[in-house]
Amino acid sequence: MGKKIGILTGGGDVPGLNSVIKNVVYRGSNDGHDVVGIRRGWEGLTHLNFEDPASVHRYVLPLSRENTRTIDRTGGTYLHSSRTNPSKMKKLPDFLAGKCFPQAETTKKGLTSLTYDVSSQVLANLERLEIEHLVAIGGDDTLSYAATLDKLGVNVICIPKTMDNDVRNTEYCIGFSTAISRATDAINRQRTTVGSHERVGIFRVFGRDAGYTALYTAYVTSIRCAIPEYKFDLEKMIDMLMVDKRNNPSNYCLVILSEGAEWQGYQVREYGEADAFGHRKKANVGEDFGDEVKKRTGEETVISDLTYDLRSGDPDFLDKMVATTFATMAYDALIAGKHGLMAAVSDGKFAMVSIPDPKLGPRHVDVAAMFNTDRYRPTYTNKEGLPLFLTRA
Repeated sequence: MGKKIGILTGGGDVPGLNSVIKNVVYRGSNDGHDVVGIRRGWEGLTHLNFEDPASVHRYVLPLSRENTRTIDRTGGTYLHSSRTNPSKMKKLPDFLAGKCFPQAETTKKGLTSLTYDVSSQVLANLERLEIEHLVAIGGDDTLSYAATLDKLGVNVICIPKTMDNDVRNTEYCIGFSTAISRATDAINRQRTTVGSHERVGIFRVFGRDAGYTALYTAYVTSIRCAIPEYKFDLEKMIDMLMVDKRNNPSNYCLVILSEGAEWQGYQVREYGEADAFGHRKKANVGEDFGDEVKKRTGEETVISDLTYDLRSGDPDFLDKMVATTFATMAYDALIAGKHGLMAAVSDGKFAMVSIPDPKLGPRHVDVAAMFNTDRYRPTYTNKEGLPLFLTRA
């Protein structure tokens, strides 16, 4: 008898997600299994109200070869997404108001908030949908709740995606290669403007906790960078940029900063309400750094926030290939009756590994192996014999 497979995407979108969805649907339908898409990530399993046809239409999407035939030709996610954490919901959907769920108080920076754990509702909806296996595609936040469901007995298989490339237990996440390609293109295009006006070009990219995106972009564009894992010396960085500028025949220089990068004595400012996983938006560190450059040198700057542009558009070859392969690996694992696993790249090879332990948080750049703290550049040497994305010697 055919199985019923659920699939969802959570957190930020990246190019390559639709290749995963299509491949699971094609493999499943070919083998006689039904695949149902859960729209808007974990929100689809917390806000789904079977008594409301509009809710069912909004959150449940039966998937077939017909409606997924061309989705891999575009970026984004066909199933849409959200940042919902069912174990820490600040507000219940109206139809769940008055029902009894475990509660907890969370205090951060002096502010206390009450949250609800609606995992029982998630389990009830999965049972009502008759979903036997769930494929969860996401970053460390989305996969942290997948780990919770696995402990609650749900047959979960995960696929890592994030252009930050910071999910543990894997050296590569879907979306990373396209992000670097987008950043490289943008920086190289803007060289003409920055050079024409003889300015300091400052680029900000995503990377709240890990600096892989900034580091690898700097690697292929040959510019200096700052990452969250290492607080740099402000005067030293500016002095080196001024040397770069003087030594450049066009009298300009470039630097790329992770959104979470900081210098000694400075902390990135945050604003707005925290999301479901406790993250607040970060102010543009590029603007603050630009102010320091102007104050200390009098040089004019061009500050570009590349963040959301890096996750837009179609996937490149590597992301499409990895997405298709991860989907096949995940499908094969669930059909074999396995659960609690994640498709990954380990030691340069495709592998099925354990879902990361949420308590460990995101994966970080190994500063000693990958970042030259004297030059604020990636480390280029001693790569022979290492897998492509291995982070340490």
